[in-house]
Amino acid sequence: MKNQKVIQAVFLLAFLATALPFFTSAYALILGTGLSLLLGNPMPKLTATSSKKLLKLSVIGLGFGVNFLQVIETGKSSIGITFVSISLTILVGTYLGKLFKVAKNTSALIAFGTAICGGSAIAAMAPVIQADDNETAVSLATVFTLNAIALLIFPTIGHILGLNQHQFGLFAALAIHDTSSVVGAAATFGATALAIGTTVKLTRALWIAPISLLAGLRTGNHDKASFPLFILGFIAAAVLNTYLTRLSPAWNLFADAAKQLLVMTLFLIGAGLTRQVLAEVGIKPMLMGIILWIVVSSSTIAAISTGILH
Repeated sequence: MKNQKVIQAVFLLAFLATALPFFTSAYALILGTGLSLLLGNPMPKLTATSSKKLLKLSVIGLGFGVNFLQVIETGKSSIGITFVSISLTILVGTYLGKLFKVAKNTSALIAFGTAICGGSAIAAMAPVIQADDNETAVSLATVFTLNAIALLIFPTIGHILGLNQHQFGLFAALAIHDTSSVVGAAATFGATALAIGTTVKLTRALWIAPISLLAGLRTGNHDKASFPLFILGFIAAAVLNTYLTRLSPAWNLFADAAKQLLVMTLFLIGAGLTRQVLAEVGIKPMLMGIILWIVVSSSTIAAISTGILH
């Protein structure tokens, strides 16, 4: 009991430490993951629920640092490529799932999470296709593990490839699964990358609703389709930032606080990567997820390099 309380105290102090400005997204994620794998997460349910809530607040707060007109322009210009990339990702994911003989629902959730926005997409789709808890957990663990890797290596890849901030924002938004890791990686790369990455990723997340609805019509569970309302909060914050410019100092303060809150959120997300989670994934779903991720990442880079994406 004493050891458990000590571990809880260590996790709490580490979480509070990530509020300090010198902590970056990558460091917070490494710290959370390292403590979880080394000591074991003493509060798995609390960290899981808290990370989801803080992520939504972080994304909404980041809207105060974005121009609404830019959101509209970026959204309009990315609709076509978003639709094509989502469709192709789901098709390739379906093929890989059959190739590696991954359970149908698990395969569908990994493909859907890779195509749109990771955990949020999986959480929305799972009840629609009647996935059980194990199928949902395996797909979430697969996507989350790759998210953690992406957050750490993507900024380095971007620098090696000589991507500018606009290009990296697109790369991160299209090739990283979860909104949290997109924002974390883009924030590391620069302010413009953060604005582009967040906007394109959230525009992409809007596709959760129609695709979940289509899947629901096929399974007869369309009433279970859901939509992440925090996206509307992000848009509302961007509107306030754009049209109430007299309050810019306040909006800037909110945006800066949201960036650090995201760092704290990534600590909690890292704490969720436990030994048990890794054990649940299994080789086939992970192999499917890795290959699908490589296909998406490499094709995104190719599209950016050739000017198809700009």
